[in-house]
Amino acid sequence: MVNVQISPSTSNQFEPTIAVNWLNPSVMVAVAVDFRTGPALIGLYKSIDAGATWSTTLLPLPTGFAGIESPHIDYFFPNSFVVAAHAFDADGLSGTIVTYTSNDNASSFGPPVIVNQGFGQFVNDDQVVVIADKAGSSPFLGSIYTGYTHDYNTQFIPGNTIFFNRSQDGGNTYSGPILLSSVNEFEEFPGIAITLNGIVIVGWITQPPGSSSFNTRTSQDGGATFGPETMVTSVVVVPSPLPGYQFRCLTFPSLAGDTSNAPTTRGNVYAVWQDFRQGYSDIFMSISTNFGVDWSTPKPIANSPAGTQNFFPAITVSPTDGAVFVSYYTNRVNPPELDVFLATSRDGGNTFTNTRITTTSFSVTGLTLIGDYIGNAVVPQTGRLVTVWTDTRTGVENIWFGDN
Repeated sequence: MVNVQISPSTSNQFEPTIAVNWLNPSVMVAVAVDFRTGPALIGLYKSIDAGATWSTTLLPLPTGFAGIESPHIDYFFPNSFVVAAHAFDADGLSGTIVTYTSNDNASSFGPPVIVNQGFGQFVNDDQVVVIADKAGSSPFLGSIYTGYTHDYNTQFIPGNTIFFNRSQDGGNTYSGPILLSSVNEFEEFPGIAITLNGIVIVGWITQPPGSSSFNTRTSQDGGATFGPETMVTSVVVVPSPLPGYQFRCLTFPSLAGDTSNAPTTRGNVYAVWQDFRQGYSDIFMSISTNFGVDWSTPKPIANSPAGTQNFFPAITVSPTDGAVFVSYYTNRVNPPELDVFLATSRDGGNTFTNTRITTTSFSVTGLTLIGDYIGNAVVPQTGRLVTVWTDTRTGVENIWFGDN
């Protein structure tokens, strides 16, 4: 296992995701929050040699905003990448969801496109996810979907709700937002999966106060409409800050669909999240074999010692053979220091093998924020899994890359 630092050591970076060009897998592009010039901007890190070396740049801040955060990236055909993020103003009263699109292998990006404009006390919050439909069986191939939280920050509507938008023209324009969850609930950011025939499943976890549960809604028409809410399972939300640490630890799901030709798993949808039901944070999985109608009983997949903390899972399914990959942070090696591990299943989520991605543990002592997620992607031609995460081995928070 080789670890490569892909962001500058001169400032902090966190919250990375990564995407791979399916036609030319030597091209990999990662994004993260980057503070090298002062305000929060989107750092763009690109490799054209399959992750061996990386160039770095910054995406421009949309006009009228003070900073931008929570970037997510995905690839869509041909040679195109889309980045979604949350731009915010100086007083925090306007948070707007924007996307940037490149059609030349991330050599250049067009100007930011407004997905959903924030205004007044209605704030599109800092939790954003973007995914493009790459399923060969899909009639909606190339569609781009964004999900995010929308904060009704008023005394009358206290909820933090899930919204969804779609683009059918390569990210040039977006449909009006669709409200997926109740305005009377509070959720962190959603997960989105695309499975066979372009079926879209969006999931989220309701937060305290009150009972917490993992819920999904499914679209059969490319995100135009969604069916009723389905409860997957009750959830015990991990305390924040994480016990034994000072950084916040949000609980939310990560979803992925199997669009491969694997005969026994094709069409499966997998969901992972962190759960405190055992008295410590562990990674749990539930599986749907009927496009989100029903979900299996949740089970832990990290095989980590009892009492260890395992959190921020990110799931990817190989489009080649249906292998399931879940990367996550854990303190199982040298607590309280952290590592990144990978849980791999090649039998449809029945069993998992856990391996270490990081080559050295790293300290997060005193940090109040390490970012809320990490990212991974699969190289379709080889089944190679690539992961990016926040790491402090240089003395500051930087983005690191590893593969398996």
